[in-house]
Amino acid sequence: MTVQKLKSDLEIAQAARLLPVTEIAAALGLTEDDLELYGKYKAKLHLDVLERFRDRKNGKYVTVTAITPTPLGEGKTTTAIGLGMALNRLGYTTVNTLRQPSMGPTFGIKGGAAGGGYAQAVPMEDFNLHFTGDIHAVGAAHNLLAAMIDSHILHGNELRIDPFSILWPRVVDISDRALRDVVIGLGGRENGHPRQAGFDITVASEVMAILALADDLADLRRRLGRIVIGTNTDREPVTAEDLKAAGAMAVLLKDALMPNLIQTLENTPVIVHAGPFANIAHGNNSIVADKIALKLADYVVTESGFGADMGAEKMINIKCRYSGLKLDAAVVVTTIRALKMHGGVGRIVAGKPLPRELVEENVDAVRRGSENLKKHVENMLLHDVPVVVAINLFPTDTEREIEVVRQAAMEAGALDAVPAEHHAKGGEGALDLARAVVKAAEQPSDMKFLYPLDMPIREKIETIATRVYGADGVDFEPAAEQKIRLYTKLGYDKLPICMAKTHLSLSHDPTLKGRPRNYRLPIRDIRASVGAGFLYPLCGEMRTMPGLPKVPAANQVDLDLETGRVVGLF
Repeated sequence: MTVQKLKSDLEIAQAARLLPVTEIAAALGLTEDDLELYGKYKAKLHLDVLERFRDRKNGKYVTVTAITPTPLGEGKTTTAIGLGMALNRLGYTTVNTLRQPSMGPTFGIKGGAAGGGYAQAVPMEDFNLHFTGDIHAVGAAHNLLAAMIDSHILHGNELRIDPFSILWPRVVDISDRALRDVVIGLGGRENGHPRQAGFDITVASEVMAILALADDLADLRRRLGRIVIGTNTDREPVTAEDLKAAGAMAVLLKDALMPNLIQTLENTPVIVHAGPFANIAHGNNSIVADKIALKLADYVVTESGFGADMGAEKMINIKCRYSGLKLDAAVVVTTIRALKMHGGVGRIVAGKPLPRELVEENVDAVRRGSENLKKHVENMLLHDVPVVVAINLFPTDTEREIEVVRQAAMEAGALDAVPAEHHAKGGEGALDLARAVVKAAEQPSDMKFLYPLDMPIREKIETIATRVYGADGVDFEPAAEQKIRLYTKLGYDKLPICMAKTHLSLSHDPTLKGRPRNYRLPIRDIRASVGAGFLYPLCGEMRTMPGLPKVPAANQVDLDLETGRVVGLF
């Protein structure tokens, strides 16, 4: 018997027959005048598309989120793309909206983020690497401000910036733990004043969050000006506007504000824009991209980073609050293997084969782990958003395990729980999921926020911790208490909350799997992203610069010198 070798995601993507992006645009009612072409298969969309279609009714708005993931992820992007392709097969004009992947994960643990199997966004190599340069523009704008801070201090420090208060690091879009804490300005006066500093990964920059939350170019410029880089010696905030940096930053970002149009393997439209992390920032693509898509399509399928406790909660309470948009339905993606892990069986390590106990039938472990799924369904229902559970199938999943997941989802209040095979079958494998989502999106929905903005900072944090994470309460460390007093005095207490915590647990502790109970959430500090428009409490140990694993995905990436093609990219 001959065993057929499975194609890699990259091989599938490279074998795809792509349509010119002008044809993808034309199917949405766009002309070449609406596009800024980047070669044959990708283009930027001019923002005046919104004005041209302003009188058209919005389509249905659906987000795809997940349970608490394993380090491998549970196929959220793959499911979003599969669902989008399936809805198009059912006759609904559907646009997927996605974030642009960071090259940190691409070359680090997870590999590419264009989906997988036969549910991918293409051209896959471009999407996962430089794309149209938006992340580079964010990095340049961020680092320009960083350079202007130190230059200002060197040349007299008229603003009396307190060097010990500076919160603005440098950024680079590669995972590099050696840059987390550095000393800059060594080598004499000409090199500036020595001080302790550090690097974040570019997608963790407040500039990236601003790009995703800005309504238009004028709003982008205003938000950049409001960035607080630290305080002066009187503990008053110093902004990018004070440093006269915001104008030049806006110039660097003016083209990056235009969303990017590409396609799926089934030649359906995908709008890609922005890339904020969900465990640090709000973890969703841009408001501009979604607003454009909603005018062009019957359905918009977007994606919220990590679990419903992370990107989906932030989508509603931050992104939707600023955009004025409301979700019609949410999809919570789960896998049997992840539920077994949450049920106390097996350990998943990126880059290593799955342990045997995760691929053998274990109904009891799935039942125990389904407590995690139930909580994520409940989290969406807290916001009155109808929920469908997508069971992202693997060949080792059994009918008995699938039925346990279905029962748990329905008990938690999901409208349906549907096995899906989009990875292997493309849009055809997600048709049942698409039908369930259409039914859910037609339900009466009146999405609501978890808290009002005039609620005090402490109470907002406690509301998220107790209602979304299931904590018994919150312990504020002295630095956090000090920031609450400071931000209340400065008038930042009316901003929404963007919790920075691990994505590997509903709690702050990545080792606590399933549905953690009987714990308190520690808040060690609170920082202000005033330009983006949120406060972000740090829950436990959070890092804004990832590190590479012992065997990074970069080890496999190379060029085929005979063809010039990329190989080994996930």
